[in-house]
Amino acid sequence: MTRCPGLVEITNESHENSANHQCIVTIDDATEELTACTCPHHVHRNVFCKHMVAVETTTDDGTRDAFPSEDDDETDPEDCDCDGLNGFPCWPCVRTGRKELPN
Repeated sequence: MTRCPGLVEITNESHENSANHQCIVTIDDATEELTACTCPHHVHRNVFCKHMVAVETTTDDGTRDAFPSEDDDETDPEDCDCDGLNGFPCWPCVRTGRKELPN
C-alpha cells in the first residue's frame, strides 16, 4: 500500500502478475472520507469495496486494524441492512467486523 496525499495505491501481491492487480483509492483531502476506488467492483457498482475497507482499517503506522476489539458489540449494528442485500454484507457489518466482504 503506497500513500500519497489523497490517494492510496494498493497492489494485490497474491496474484502471479501483481502489477496487473493494482487499484487506487481516493481520499477527500478536506473530509478524509474515502470517495472512490479504481477496482471494477467499485467502478461498476459504486459501492464500498474491499480496497476501501483496507485503507479505512489501516492505522497511521501502516498496519491493519483488521480484528474488532473485545469491546465491540456482537449484535447487528443499528444501521444493518444485510437482509436487503441478497446475502451480501452491508457496510456497517463489514466495518464492525461482524461479516466479511466476499472475494
